[in-house]
Amino acid sequence: MIAAMSEPQPRAVPALDPEDRKLITLARSARARNGVPEGAAVRDGTGRTYVAGSVALASLTLTALQTAVAMAVASGATSLEAAAVVTGAAAQRPAARDLAAVRDLGGPDTPVILAGPDGEVRGTVAAGA
Repeated sequence: MIAAMSEPQPRAVPALDPEDRKLITLARSARARNGVPEGAAVRDGTGRTYVAGSVALASLTLTALQTAVAMAVASGATSLEAAAVVTGAAAQRPAARDLAAVRDLGGPDTPVILAGPDGEVRGTVAAGA
């Protein structure tokens, strides 16, 4: 008897809160609009969002997530609920310096979502991980 070949099953996409999906959309937009390698978005404790791209100047280099956290702090945010980074790099988790920036404002349990340019989520980690 010949076994029937089954069609490949679609990969399970992690269920995201609509507000977290919004962070990915905003980060993707920042990346595309500014033509930078990374885009990021963070949501503060009051629900406001801050969006940024990576910064590469001769005298200043910041990742997109560091820039978004800095924008939140400069605007008076005192906490973070969540963060998202969109990058074309093959990274499977956010860089340690990005996690540190989120942890400084949001604490170790703040989720950080990493997604590719197409918006596909690669993973979510706590800032303290």
